[in-house]
Parts: sequence; C-alpha cells; structure tokens
Amino acid sequence: MALFGIFNKEKKEALDKGLEKTKQSFFTKLGKAVVGKSKVDEEVLDELEEVLIASDVGVETTLKIIERIEARVKRDKYLNTSELDTILREEIVALLQENQSADVSDFETDFATKPHVIMVVGVNGVGKTTTIGKLAAQYHRAGKKVVLGAADTFRAAAVDQLKLWGERSDVPVIDLGMGKQPATVVFEAAKKAVEMEADVLIIDTAGRLHNKTNLMNELSKMKHTVQKFIEGAPQEVLLVLDGSTGQNAVMQAREFTKSTEVNALAITKLDGTAKGGVVIGISDEFKIPVKYIGVGEKIEDLQVFNRNEFVDSLFKQAH
Repeated sequence: MALFGIFNKEKKEALDKGLEKTKQSFFTKLGKAVVGKSKVDEEVLDELEEVLIASDVGVETTLKIIERIEARVKRDKYLNTSELDTILREEIVALLQENQSADVSDFETDFATKPHVIMVVGVNGVGKTTTIGKLAAQYHRAGKKVVLGAADTFRAAAVDQLKLWGERSDVPVIDLGMGKQPATVVFEAAKKAVEMEADVLIIDTAGRLHNKTNLMNELSKMKHTVQKFIEGAPQEVLLVLDGSTGQNAVMQAREFTKSTEVNALAITKLDGTAKGGVVIGISDEFKIPVKYIGVGEKIEDLQVFNRNEFVDSLFKQAH
C-alpha cells in the first residue's frame, strides 16, 4: 500500500510538472481578466472567453462553458471574481464527465476479453510509435503478456522504432519487414498473441496513406483480419494526437473519426506546450474518452487519464 502511495505521488508530481506551461499561461491571462474587478460581469466573461480560446479549449466548448457560468451568475445574482476559478473548475469537470472522459482503469486491471486488442492510429510525428512502446512497457511492468504488431509497413523508421521498444521492454514484436501488406502482419500478430495467451495485442498502423479511402480500407482489412482470431476485436481503436499542435490536433481528430470508429484518445506532448486546454475541447467535441495523456519523456509519463486529477492539477496554481 505504501509503495502504491509513492507511485501515485510521483504520478501527480509528473502531471503537475507536465501541465506547468499551460497553467502559467492560463492563470496569467485569467489574472489579467479579473484584475480590479470584484464581481463576475459581462466584461469578465468576455475576457474569460478570450482566455479559454487562447488556451486551445476551442470556440464551441468555450461558448458552452461561458453559457454555464452565465447561468450560474443569473441564478446566484452575485458571484465574486475570487470564486471564478472554483466555478470554472467545477464546470470543466462536469463537461469531461458528460463527454465520457471517465476515469479508466490502470495498467494492472484485468481485461474481459484476452487478448485485448488495441489498434493505434494517428498521423506521423504525433508520437504514435513512442506511445505504443510506452503502453507496452507499462503493461509488461504490470505483469501482462504483451505482443506488438508492426503493421506500419510503409515507414522503415516505424518498424525499427517499434522493434527497439520491444527489445527494451522484453516484448515480442511481429515484424514482416517493409512493404508487406499490413493485414498480413496483423494476421501473424493475432495468431502469435492467441498462441501465447497474451493479455494485450497492440497494433501500429500507417500514419499516412494516399487518401482517406485508402486509410479506411486498410484499417477495415486489419479489423476483419484480427477478428478471425479474436471475437469483437479490436476492443480499442486508439487515436494518438499531439497536444502541442493545439487546434491542428482537433482537425486530425475530425479526419480520423470520419475514416474509422475511434473509441479512445491519447493526447501526447502536453509538457512542451501551453495548449493543454485542447484536452477539454477534444473531449467535448468528439465525445470520445481521453484514455491516456503524455506529460513527459519517461515511460511512466504516459499516464492513464483521470479527469479529476487533470483538472485539480490544472487549477492547483490558482489556490
């Protein structure tokens, strides 16, 4: 129990550090918005709107948050500006809860179906292969049997990088080399995972194909292939997004959700940006659970997303 407490403390410290740039930017702007003001009025709300949009929360989500605060101002008649950060925190937690960004299990939780198949999608450069490597390492550390499938056969660096992660984590990587059909790799990886009685099969997919139709067809083929071995697979289609790109990450999410049935999100590189608000906007727009966030370089800095911890950390500086 003491050991668990240490890990939990380290996780929170990493989260606080990873969101530091977002917090500093956000609260500097928020402080300027309420300076000299005693109550939350229209002018303060206009300023708050600008602060949220500048933090990459997104226009639609920002307007939703402002409307909720306006409703509270009308209901309570008078709200002090010192209460604004508390109100804002409550509304963001409520929004994440409504948008299915539920607190999900940790790496040690048992899966209902084994192997649990995670098909990972995302454009090149967002940290997709690194995310897969960190997931594999953490599941392996938690005592899970993990198999990786190197189905991004269009990019040599992706295959080599995945093999390197496999060696580091002592996890087998099914790799048929460059230029092979991704579905063939998936076939071999699924077969191996079933033979090994693996707990988790994580499949890397091509970050870019010639057009959306090709992407959709390729992902569809891979799904059908894995289903020959594992009923109901993939249980997760995990879209990896680079949080530091802000609204560009939102555009990528729009494209991928049109092309395939994404049901989980990983938002990486939050430590290198002041755009951490994008987590809130993406969750709100797509109604897809944010399952993992990346807040640093270390393996354990890829964290299972907990909405309460995330918002607590985001607002810690305000108290």
